[in-house]
Amino acid sequence: MLQAYAQHPQAFSSSVAERAALPVSWWVRRLEPADDAPEVVLGVFDAQALVAVVGVGFEARDKLRHKATLFGMYVAPQARQRGLGSALVQAALDCARARPGIQLVQLTVTEGNQAAQALYERFGFVSFGLEPMAVAVADGFVSKHHMWRPLAE
Repeated sequence: MLQAYAQHPQAFSSSVAERAALPVSWWVRRLEPADDAPEVVLGVFDAQALVAVVGVGFEARDKLRHKATLFGMYVAPQARQRGLGSALVQAALDCARARPGIQLVQLTVTEGNQAAQALYERFGFVSFGLEPMAVAVADGFVSKHHMWRPLAE
């Protein structure tokens, strides 16, 4: 993920510096399997290298527990054009479906990232708004499209 934050700062709300400062235990906790984990992180390995990742976050507050959030989608350059993005989105949706009570999945995608937006649209996500100046980057700000899809087919 540090590679992702460095190569595509406009795509993520976290920065390399803030994430690199976190202890390894923080990263390990995100990977611990539990039926009620607040986040599930899924990855694809090529030999021993992690080449693609996505996360699914679950709301803890009573009035928001019907929502899941897809976050942190990244496929390393050497692993692109192999269907890994599609496989991860499908796995994230399956993960959300497996959690009782989840009715919808939401996400944000950086304005101008047509490839990512098209990928999400293929899975039934639709845009419901544009957040201007959503993320501050070195040369200004980027806007984010908010997207969602119901889990029911």
